[in-house]
Amino acid sequence: MTSEPAKHMSSPSRREVLRTGGVVIASGAIASALPAGTLGFHQSGTDVLRVGLVGCGGRGTGAAAQALSADPQVELVAMGDAFADHVETALKSLKANPEFSARVKVDDDHKFTGFDNYKSVIDAVDVVLFATSPHFRPMQVEYAAQSGKHMFVEKPIATDSPGVRRVMAACEVARQKKLNVVSGLCYRYEKKKRETIRRVHDGAIGKILAAQTTYNTGGLWHRGRQSEWSDMEWQMRNWLYFTWLSGDHIVEQHIHSLDKVAWALGDKYPVRVTASGGRVQRTEEKWGNIYDHFNTVYEYEDGVKVFSSCRQWNGASSDVSDHVFGTKGIAHLQSHSIEGESAWRYREVEGEQDDMYQNEHDELFAAIREGAVIDNSDYMCKSTMMAIMARMAAYTGQTLTWEQAWNSQEDLSPASYDWTSIATPPVAIPGVTKFI
Repeated sequence: MTSEPAKHMSSPSRREVLRTGGVVIASGAIASALPAGTLGFHQSGTDVLRVGLVGCGGRGTGAAAQALSADPQVELVAMGDAFADHVETALKSLKANPEFSARVKVDDDHKFTGFDNYKSVIDAVDVVLFATSPHFRPMQVEYAAQSGKHMFVEKPIATDSPGVRRVMAACEVARQKKLNVVSGLCYRYEKKKRETIRRVHDGAIGKILAAQTTYNTGGLWHRGRQSEWSDMEWQMRNWLYFTWLSGDHIVEQHIHSLDKVAWALGDKYPVRVTASGGRVQRTEEKWGNIYDHFNTVYEYEDGVKVFSSCRQWNGASSDVSDHVFGTKGIAHLQSHSIEGESAWRYREVEGEQDDMYQNEHDELFAAIREGAVIDNSDYMCKSTMMAIMARMAAYTGQTLTWEQAWNSQEDLSPASYDWTSIATPPVAIPGVTKFI
């Protein structure tokens, strides 16, 4: 492994529950020993927390609604997106919700567009929500950390290894400043998942031997192309289908499954990966340069193997499931059950609320109020890397080690950020495409 998990201290009760989801807490004696202002702006529980949204698509709009629902003193005061119509659509949607519409206070001077919109948003707020296409995440997290702002960071956090390393470095700055960094890998905030994983960690299935994870779904949205759009605008409005923007669907979507397995394995990551993939259904130019299926085998230092499959095929059967096999039983993570010697199934309590998307915002804002720190940076970076290394292995046809992948110099960034011509990168050909 290239970097060690962050060391942490925690106090019991709610904080102990947080830790079981891979959350790092700084509180108590640590907080009291810090200089005034180190933990951020508002600790009294009465002050307004100014929130900004960067990335005003559907996920960003949802994140803003969850932030507003998490704390009655949250106000949304700034929004940014590459495209003005995205800002207006999201703002209209948020203002239409009577539960928090009075706290949506984004005036015309705080609607920001263009490639550097994130800087203006960050400068205007206490807490920033990042939900753009993943390519832009490293520069955004870096600027927020330098600016001393708490963050909600959607998954994945980058689309290439240099981007992951950049986020990891930025999060070290955030850690030194005692800033909250909450990841959009939301399954870690689901109570049912936390209880299932806790039992795995407590030995309910014995020694883990292998895991199987599947994310087979249909296709997602496509925005088409307008004649007035430049190549850059066309690609950014259809960002799912361009590796430089999304990382491919194994990184953008299947990361949820890979992160669940990494969590079950105690936040351990593979030493080696072999993968295959390609395009058999989405072959037209409009689908950019990503694959539509991947099959991957991850190898671990202790001999454990993880078998991973993901695809986006319309008209085919779907399966989203994760299974961890041990010497005493099998844990079915997605169905929250265990079979074997310690058979168990999660039983919901009547009236229990367990919206993982809402939970992560509830815990973020509660931590800010309490002067605590949630630090999800280690697993959000390494789970992103776990997905990227499989993509690189599939694209090149090579078996890769973790060290090779982590130190890859392949930078997918465009030559410049302009509304101009930009070529669609070629579709990778295993055995021909080179590992960089």
